[in-house]
Amino acid sequence: MSNLHEQEFSEKIDMSLWKRLISYAWRSKGLVMFSVFSLICVALVDIAYPLFNKYAIDHFITLGTTDGLGWFFAAYVLAVAFQSIGVMCFVSGAGKLEMQISYDIRQDVFLKLQTLSFSFYDKTAVGYLMSRMISDVARLSEMIAWSLVDVLWALSFVIGCMAAMLSLNWQLALIALCVIPVLAVLCLYFQKKILKCQREVRKTNSRITGAFNEGIMGAMTTKTLVREQANLEDFQEITTTMRKVSIRSAVFSAVFMPIVMLLSSVGTALALYRGGQEVLLGLIGFGTLSAFLSYTTQLFDPIQQLARIFAEFQSAQAAAERVLSLLDTPLEITDTPEVEEVFGDSFHPKQENWPKLHGDVTFENVGFHYIPQEQILSNFNLHVPAGKSIALVGETGAGKSTIINLICRFYEPTSGRILIDGVDYRERSQLWLQRNLGYVLQAPHLFSGTIRDNIRYARKDASDAEVRRAAQMVHAEQFILEQEHGYDTEVGEGGIRLSTGQKQLISFARVILADPRIFVLDEATSSIDTQTEQLIQQAITTVLQRRTSFIVAHRLSTIRNADLILVIGDGGIVEQGTHEQLLEKKGAYYQLYSQQ
Repeated sequence: MSNLHEQEFSEKIDMSLWKRLISYAWRSKGLVMFSVFSLICVALVDIAYPLFNKYAIDHFITLGTTDGLGWFFAAYVLAVAFQSIGVMCFVSGAGKLEMQISYDIRQDVFLKLQTLSFSFYDKTAVGYLMSRMISDVARLSEMIAWSLVDVLWALSFVIGCMAAMLSLNWQLALIALCVIPVLAVLCLYFQKKILKCQREVRKTNSRITGAFNEGIMGAMTTKTLVREQANLEDFQEITTTMRKVSIRSAVFSAVFMPIVMLLSSVGTALALYRGGQEVLLGLIGFGTLSAFLSYTTQLFDPIQQLARIFAEFQSAQAAAERVLSLLDTPLEITDTPEVEEVFGDSFHPKQENWPKLHGDVTFENVGFHYIPQEQILSNFNLHVPAGKSIALVGETGAGKSTIINLICRFYEPTSGRILIDGVDYRERSQLWLQRNLGYVLQAPHLFSGTIRDNIRYARKDASDAEVRRAAQMVHAEQFILEQEHGYDTEVGEGGIRLSTGQKQLISFARVILADPRIFVLDEATSSIDTQTEQLIQQAITTVLQRRTSFIVAHRLSTIRNADLILVIGDGGIVEQGTHEQLLEKKGAYYQLYSQQ
């Protein structure tokens, strides 16, 4: 498994991380400004309400007059209407902003996943990626669009309230605000506790998503091995961890909020006590005391909101670390800037500069390892002229698939070099090589959609006639036309509605439609019936003509016509020759053939 999901993050809040996230919101600066402006308007009206009350008490109640009541009432109604419009605008703007942020982050993550090297997918579980793409991204977009904007409202309101309180009576204001330093210390303490819990929650959530994915994908294996109870126990262990950590986080949040409320009540009580004394002494009026108490009560409401948002911020910080760590995952296979300058990259290819690929492949003293202490290939040398078919056989783990992965540049040699048409393939773009590759896997993958869509996946601009011609070349059209809707038959997720042999024929047709110069067949006939294998063998004979091909096979009957057969073992070539020559040698190939 990849270390991606095991990564431990800093114990401190990373402001550079939040700057990157806020930059996603700033891509929609119009929505941000609209939402912030709406909330500031709401905050101004909230600050004005106690002043309305002060005026009403001092002017109407204390003086016992109704002069100006009409204008007062009109101004009050206008303020309420203004605030209502502000709330409506904020909800609308923040909702749109949340969707846009989620869209932008997922676009960037998906783009990153498209550019990551094959080795990344070789080591990373699908469940951990899905957790980041779905729950973590949703958490971030919600946090930025709503909570961070709420922070701006709360800060605006707190500053406004403090300014109003200080203008009314600065001594009384200082008494009411004396609890804020204590609140700040508590915030720092709970920050560390909640953040630590939330990081563990997000990590465990990824494990749960991974367990769900494996449980679904491996349902058949689970049932045939009667693993239901054991899998349930394993899953319960993970979810128990999730529950414990989540409860711990909830307890910290639950303790934090009442403390904030208690301190706010203490501040209000102090203001009431001191303010009541000053009213009795005639130092302030009833209207001023009423406004002041409103401010002290309302002042701690946004502080409580900030405390709540702060707890959410811890969770979002953990999610942000996980998403951005994925975005920052380094590429193991990259083109140099010089190569990209000439040939372009995966999304901006400069095909006009691409040389024609003929298919001559050369290994020069190639060494390779996945783990430094476990060498797979050592000083491996091989020359394959363009248009020749090469078969790779040998025991499991001998290095056959490694050679294929190196040819496809899914991995690169750790020593030596690989030449395509006489040039080190690292001097050409990955896209140039892989656009000229046709790869047929042992377990073919089909995408949701129709048979026609899956064949055309190789070349979106292919005509229906070209799609049919590709299907006919691999003898797939017969079974396709037997389907209820022919080429427009839905294959289901992963091609679940078709047999393995049918999926293999469609994947073969898809590769042929791409018209590659280098063909790779990795155990392409090992999972299909004999009749389908014969159809594919006929197709191979037709389509591999004048194309360089590499065939990995355990069924030696499928490679008898190869131009050269290589027996791979001990990090190199044990034997090589044609089928007849190797049988005459009565060596390793003869032993493999006799066993079958």
